[in-house]
Amino acid sequence: MVAAILKSARPHQWVKNIFVAAPLVFARRIDDVTALLHTSVAVAGFCLISSSVYLLNDLVDVEKDRAHPLKRLRPLASGSLSVRSAKIAALVLAVGGLLLTLSLGVLPATIAGAYMVVNLAYSLRLKHVPFVDVASIAAGFLLRVLAGAAAIPVEPSVWLLTCTLLLASFLGFGKRTHELRTSGGRGGDQRKVLDRYNPNVLRFLVNFLAILTILAYAGYTQSYHAQTFFGTRRLILTVPFVAFGVYRFTWITHGKADSESPTDSMLSDAPFMINLFGYAVAIVAIIYASW
Repeated sequence: MVAAILKSARPHQWVKNIFVAAPLVFARRIDDVTALLHTSVAVAGFCLISSSVYLLNDLVDVEKDRAHPLKRLRPLASGSLSVRSAKIAALVLAVGGLLLTLSLGVLPATIAGAYMVVNLAYSLRLKHVPFVDVASIAAGFLLRVLAGAAAIPVEPSVWLLTCTLLLASFLGFGKRTHELRTSGGRGGDQRKVLDRYNPNVLRFLVNFLAILTILAYAGYTQSYHAQTFFGTRRLILTVPFVAFGVYRFTWITHGKADSESPTDSMLSDAPFMINLFGYAVAIVAIIYASW
């Protein structure tokens, strides 16, 4: 049962909670032991909360998952995890995550609570409403960044929030595009909202947001805020990493069908992960070398 719960908790998806650590890096506090510790606790808290949300989502979607060629193998859909055990695990994870963030203060815990409420609303209703479903996903990423900023604490820049919103929207619509393309004409059976999306509109949105995300990030690297805070214009050198990552995700969304989610494909795609590592090295080197 423990293995089934762990699989349902989706630990491979915890990488999304790296957004909680973004304020630490871009505020140049990575060498601050206290800030690093607080960020680690916040990341751990969001990992537990996000896992509880995945379990809840599986509970709500168990019948639809059984109609999906890959999701039917999930523990709840396959029957290897009981509904009762899943409910208990979801509650324990949620409470544990909220307690961890509460240890950092009321504000981080409040933001974590808001993240949980948004995801509950998404699982129960909002995921069935086109465009609102992706807006809910994007809100989750924004709340991660805000929680990370509150944990240090530091005020997040408008540029960081804007780039996060655009990137999260791009990823969300990319996920819907992938799901619709790989549904084999049974999109509504697997996810109700897919019947209400137009493939051409989704393709346009993905491409439009890809361009907008790259341009926004490039604008950030040359903004007055970045130049005065970091004391360098060399952040522009990291734009090719962002452009390649966006392109690679778009290619995965439109071309690959070897997993239930483009995020899963992305995390197992060697060129993407090498590029992500290169970006991380470059951004830290530039930000901290100029300090």
